[in-house]
Amino acid sequence: MEAASSSSTQCSYSYEDYKETADWLLEQTEKRPKVAIICGSGLGGLAELLDEKIMFPYEGIPHFPTSTVQGHAGRLVFGKLQGCECVCMQGRFHFYEGYNIHTVTYPVRVFFLLGVETLIVTNAAGGLNECYSVGDIMLIKDHINMPGFAGQSPLCGHNDTRFGVRFPCMSDAYDKELRSLAKQTAEEQDCSSFLQEGVYCMLAGPTYETIAESRALQKLGADAVGMSTVPEVVVARHCGLRVLGLSLITNKVVTDYDSNEKANHEEVLRTTEHRAKDLQRLVSHLIKKL
Repeated sequence: MEAASSSSTQCSYSYEDYKETADWLLEQTEKRPKVAIICGSGLGGLAELLDEKIMFPYEGIPHFPTSTVQGHAGRLVFGKLQGCECVCMQGRFHFYEGYNIHTVTYPVRVFFLLGVETLIVTNAAGGLNECYSVGDIMLIKDHINMPGFAGQSPLCGHNDTRFGVRFPCMSDAYDKELRSLAKQTAEEQDCSSFLQEGVYCMLAGPTYETIAESRALQKLGADAVGMSTVPEVVVARHCGLRVLGLSLITNKVVTDYDSNEKANHEEVLRTTEHRAKDLQRLVSHLIKKL
């Protein structure tokens, strides 16, 4: 955790830091991605679908943090998916690793400076909606930013207008046109029977939710809960990127005090492995339409 500890003490980065990282990557490859994909727990297989792959371990990229979580490989992968130039993060960064909010979201601004226009975020999430089944894929239509309620926003501090405005709108965080394309693609790929659409709630983790917390989140209107994604989306929208979000429902959140069920990371990874190919198929065919 040495890398996490050193990064977490830094409260913010300068425009020059982001640019140095982007310029270094542009010098290392002739790839010029228009789409960035952030792969959630166990979903790094999306990057394996890329053609003409060029991979960069996080530890070798200037200013880049490193991922420490099982199911997150820790590589930036450039290549083509269905003919579209993409860059994939095999593994993201989380609060619970000891990183601060600026470090968690560092790659998104780098993507913006690389020329990326669309961000696709995926995650593994617990199902709060009683109509959801384990293995469903939830198209994110909105989010509840619990760390943001507590003042943990990646936009706190100095605002650099080269990235975006001081007070960005979040009522359109998840692009309607991209969601429509995702639904259309799901029908074409026979995925619509397990495609849901709902609200994702982010908690900081690393503990799973108590029963009381789960019930409270249901009352707030959350359909799924996880420990990532939202800060990345906030920074992406600040930069003007279009965003599509997909949650793989890997477990049912416990809301009954008489239940013997317990959430655990191994179950999350097992479910992800079962449904990952469907999610990969959905994303890869969707990208053809962009």
